[in-house]
Amino acid sequence: MTTTADVTVDSVRAAAYVVPTDAPEADGTLAWNSTTLVVCDVVTGPVTGLGYTYADASCVPLIESTLAPLVTGRDALDVTGTWSTMQRGIRNLGRPGLVSCALSAVETALYDAKARLLDVALASLFGRAHETVPIYGSGGFTSYDDDTTRRGLDHWVHEERIPRVKIKVGESWGTRVRRDLHRVALARHHVGDEVELYVDANGAYGVGQAARVGRELAEHGVTWYEEPVSSDHLAGLRQVRQQVTADVTAGEYGYHLPYFAGMLGAEAVDCLQIDVTRCGGYGEWLRAAACAAGRSTEISGHCAPNLSAHVATATPNVRHLEYFHDHERIERMLFDGALSPTDGALRPDPTRPGHGLSLKHADAERYRVP
Repeated sequence: MTTTADVTVDSVRAAAYVVPTDAPEADGTLAWNSTTLVVCDVVTGPVTGLGYTYADASCVPLIESTLAPLVTGRDALDVTGTWSTMQRGIRNLGRPGLVSCALSAVETALYDAKARLLDVALASLFGRAHETVPIYGSGGFTSYDDDTTRRGLDHWVHEERIPRVKIKVGESWGTRVRRDLHRVALARHHVGDEVELYVDANGAYGVGQAARVGRELAEHGVTWYEEPVSSDHLAGLRQVRQQVTADVTAGEYGYHLPYFAGMLGAEAVDCLQIDVTRCGGYGEWLRAAACAAGRSTEISGHCAPNLSAHVATATPNVRHLEYFHDHERIERMLFDGALSPTDGALRPDPTRPGHGLSLKHADAERYRVP
């Protein structure tokens, strides 16, 4: 008789999908008109696990040619051991960047497969610390005009009933501060005083400039100041943190554990961001969160809300997840089982094995990269 103990990984495959945005988008340091989703399937006996990353389509051959041979044939329940094998196998390719994104897609698929084999939700597999995880509405791109910004805020606050919202600032590498502050004032006026207001500069400002802007943000009740300067400038983040009242946050570009440890050790942030599609997957998320907990610091999930929801509820020191416009839109479009906000939070379904997501192949095919 075959049991879960006998199940090995049969195959690993990947595909990329390029989905156009619903309008031109930009932040302080980048502009784009599409988002690329790389999906990984791990076939393990009777089930298929699904993982993904938001990264370049070049992750597909990296997964199929480099990572798949390291994974195929291994015990489907030994995700940590398989992850360690992949980690060793990519040594000469470099861990940060696309390699880590590909690693994340495979690892999250492996965990999804394991949970499906055991017929439990991922949150139960990890150990549920919370029933729900708070979210904040995120978008408010610098490319939006005032009316478009208002419509986005209305959607989050009035339609989705999310009491936390974030807009982008730092337009044109921090050269349009007057417009940044106009948009912050517009957002505060539009959502009222009861809604938490966050901003994200995407590293556009210099240190002194970020501190000056931060003092003006305080007048509008901004409580979250994301990447006021480059996340690589740890001393700069700490200097800004010492001069503003809003929480200074960063960490979305963390591709391995030493990055998070260095950011925490530098006392650069009030809240550490972790992106499960970049950091190396669920296991590395939990390890990074433990590093933060050791310094009495909360973490926040960056983007990919549906892939992150289960591991977030298993994280004692989680503050919230980013409900990012591009990603939540794609996840609702292309996945069955995508979660809908309730009272400003996501509640993973404890009755659905794994993360509960499955790709809508017919809907996704039109976006598939040949």
